[in-house]
Amino acid sequence: MIRHLAARSAAPAVLVLAAAALSVSVAPAAHAVGENSQCTVNWPNYGATVAKNAWNFRTGPGTTFKSRGFLYRNDKLKVLCSSGSWNYSQLTQTSRSGIPKGTKAWVRNDGLVNLAG
Repeated sequence: MIRHLAARSAAPAVLVLAAAALSVSVAPAAHAVGENSQCTVNWPNYGATVAKNAWNFRTGPGTTFKSRGFLYRNDKLKVLCSSGSWNYSQLTQTSRSGIPKGTKAWVRNDGLVNLAG
């Protein structure tokens, strides 16, 4: 009888281990890569170049969010993730307007060119 109970109690442990294994294989939330909860799609750190002058680098994905400053043609970014037509990006060098390298903010994708993985 003890052996029979031991066999029964092992089954839930196997299910718990199987469930734990499944949760490890689930993809992270979209904001995990981009470090921003407003992201809906992750990108594998694409490089991008700003194509326009005086392009706002914003605190959120929309024109209602405050600008952190302006980006200018040929400023370089790393695109981390996106939400609609907005990309959450990180400057890979100090911008021409003086925004420090490493600053993260949002930029509209129609102001970017040369997206490359």
